[in-house]
Amino acid sequence: MIDVVIAGAGPNGLLLACELALAGVHPVVLEREVTSEREPRANGIVGQVVRLLDRRGLHERLTGDSAPPVPLPAFTFGAFPLDLTMLADNPHYALGVPQARLEATLAARAAELGVDLRRGHEVVDLRQRADAVEVHLADGTQLSCRFLVGADGGRSAVRRLAAIDFPGTTVDRSISRTATVTVPAPFLDPVTGGLRGPGDGVVPPFQHTRTPHGMIVWAPFPGRPAILSTTEWPDAPTRDETPMSLAELRASVARVLGVDIPLGAPDGPGLLRRLTGGNTRIAERYRAGRVLLVGDAAHVHPAIGGPGLNLGLSDAANLGWKLAATVRGWAPPGLLDTYESERRPVAERVVMSTRAQSALIGPGDDVTGLRELFAELLRKPEVTGHVAALMSGADVRYPADPADPLAGRCAPDVVVHGDHGPTRLAELTRTARPLLLGSTGGHADVAAPWRDRVDVVTGALTGTSATALLIRPDCFVAWSAGDADTLRAALTRYFGLPH
Repeated sequence: MIDVVIAGAGPNGLLLACELALAGVHPVVLEREVTSEREPRANGIVGQVVRLLDRRGLHERLTGDSAPPVPLPAFTFGAFPLDLTMLADNPHYALGVPQARLEATLAARAAELGVDLRRGHEVVDLRQRADAVEVHLADGTQLSCRFLVGADGGRSAVRRLAAIDFPGTTVDRSISRTATVTVPAPFLDPVTGGLRGPGDGVVPPFQHTRTPHGMIVWAPFPGRPAILSTTEWPDAPTRDETPMSLAELRASVARVLGVDIPLGAPDGPGLLRRLTGGNTRIAERYRAGRVLLVGDAAHVHPAIGGPGLNLGLSDAANLGWKLAATVRGWAPPGLLDTYESERRPVAERVVMSTRAQSALIGPGDDVTGLRELFAELLRKPEVTGHVAALMSGADVRYPADPADPLAGRCAPDVVVHGDHGPTRLAELTRTARPLLLGSTGGHADVAAPWRDRVDVVTGALTGTSATALLIRPDCFVAWSAGDADTLRAALTRYFGLPH
């Protein structure tokens, strides 16, 4: 019997497969598509998950640079520029890689770890038993597994087959058009690389720019085709089933920006996409017996601000070690259920953020007045800091000991100064094993009965006020320097009874 079957070989399914394999569980990943070639989707990753990729050794693979990630100096919220240089502790990171390259990198890592990836296999039915899930495929074959995870997107077949409701709202007020384009040099600002607007106006690159007639985004990615996108709110939006053209996008740019810009197609395959309206939904539950949901299968929301991969990949990291612990038999009671209790509130905050931004970019004089107030508020570092933490996921705190100020929060970028010199946390977390860091001899003795599943690394810590940290595999703090009893309680709560 297969331990875990994952339906979907997108970024979330592939990262989950890697997390399981690192924990000693080798899943089978089923992907409906025969090849990995898809329409271009996400253009990068934003948020705290960039630090997670660094802590798995994937940031260097994606960038070709061994240096740790650096926070962004600026970002955007609801078509407002966010000046992140005013923050003493900037939590917002980004990694400008297209989704196709992310998927290829994760697929290569999964193959290194022995993951069985099977393309051209579509899940069409499932049957749950007390101890297994029978997975039926379109070609008539059947697999038996202990757990099935749906990582198969917003139209998840696994979610539907498991009879998990997907409540939420669908709106048809807006029409968004996106394409990869070329733009003649006279229409580009030579200093900023932005698009020339009416008069001396410039649409800055990589910002959402609201006008009285809609919103426009200009993204001139280095080394690959630029992407141009518009959003409009017509009085009577209709769903157009005809393929979108560059002429259609050009007409939309002229309406939104007030300038007619000649648009050309890049060499090779490009993106031409029209979306009418959108969905905001969260699954009624993330688990039904032995079936679980991750990523877009569990939640969908507006794409503004780019939170999708930050949310989905973090789901995968949270679920991976808990599911592996359950399969391997050392999970404490209820550990697997904490996947939903920890991750659902995060999805709800992302929905709140994207809805708020969608409202702020909308048309109308009332929205303009609201934006004037927001512009004043965002000049305050404490407001910008709050928004940056919300968008990046740095404000996430899982339920933990309220007396422990670090427990439940993402682990800081500590450095351990041991016998072999300084070592970054990112160098210690690539195995995805729990870690007890900076421990004294007493702390190490307390953790000794858990040494089969918890690694102990001794040395002084810098980058944190704590003298010792117990870190979960998903790089969240389980405990920070307390007495032996609180350490023993945290070890039992997260990693089960001692061996």
